Amino acid sequence: MSRTVIDVDDEALEAAAKELGTTTKRDTVNAALREVTDRYRRLRSLENARKLVAEGGVDIDILLDKRKYRGSLRDDEPTESRRSA
Repeated sequence: MSRTVIDVDDEALEAAAKELGTTTKRDTVNAALREVTDRYRRLRSLENARKLVAEGGVDIDILLDKRKYRGSLRDDEPTESRRSA
């Protein structure tokens, strides 16, 4: 881990700490950096999934209808036997 001296907006830091549940400046900054990185990765993944659906690469109706992709299970089958299948 590197050590960097920066000026930080105290109000923004306090607000971020409340949102992230952190108690130190270091933890808040590190958590915020990870959160931003994770958020943008998720957004890129969502955008890629949307493109796949729009281009016909994924049939969203099949993904949303469990009976279509869990076809080996019958609707009248008891829940317990579904879990052990």
